[in-house]
Amino acid sequence: MSRQAQEQAARDRFNALLGPATFHEGWESLLALSPSFFNASVSLASVPRKNLHLSSKNQALIGLAVDSAATHLFTPGIRTNVAAALKEGASIAEVVEVIELSSTLGIHACNIGVPLLVEVLKEEGLHVAETTKEFDQRQEKLKEEFTTKRGYWHTFWEDFLRLDADFFESYLEFSAMPWTKEVDGKVGGALEPKVKELVYCAFDCASTHLYKPGLKLHIGNALGYGATPHEILEVFEIATLLSLHTAHVAAPIILELNAQKGTI
Repeated sequence: MSRQAQEQAARDRFNALLGPATFHEGWESLLALSPSFFNASVSLASVPRKNLHLSSKNQALIGLAVDSAATHLFTPGIRTNVAAALKEGASIAEVVEVIELSSTLGIHACNIGVPLLVEVLKEEGLHVAETTKEFDQRQEKLKEEFTTKRGYWHTFWEDFLRLDADFFESYLEFSAMPWTKEVDGKVGGALEPKVKELVYCAFDCASTHLYKPGLKLHIGNALGYGATPHEILEVFEIATLLSLHTAHVAAPIILELNAQKGTI
């Protein structure tokens, strides 16, 4: 079989398994450089689409969470997943809510940093009164409000709330909004709670982040909202596809620079 025929067969297989709408410059350049790696990548990416433990719409939303996370920001994937989600019937409100949920990733600077700060302060015997004081009335109210609006509480919020109630209160407003806003006359956001928790799982488990405390917490929350182990595993599988973006970003650059040498 000629190289041209091989590439056409690979493209036809891609279209059959992943759909022509998902074919972007990264895939095209990878096919030109390495048809065998292209085919292996298509095989990997197609498994969640075959199993469909999550609906096609929710798979696209999970992919959007991975690609739009601050630790990744893969523009071709964002575009592909938004288009796929809309095609599968997602509303604009649902798509935007994934962005709102994924935008909470940055708080992990505090979730990791504050406990370490307190640990070092205690080791050094510094600011003991400030790091061991009981919550005042405002802090207790904020803890109760967080638990009500977000549906859980975790000990890693304790020191954060103790040391800076103002920032905690602002973050509560920011993070609770997808859980409390009114959409189409219904309070609670656009996505069901299970899907919200799976979105958190998606960017926490991604190789660009790997935030274990949050991932464990949100796995438990997702199970509590009715998620199955296979649905959660499928989130991990979709997040694993982030690794394909190495080739999707590099392949076009390789072709461009090689063409400048006049060898293609």
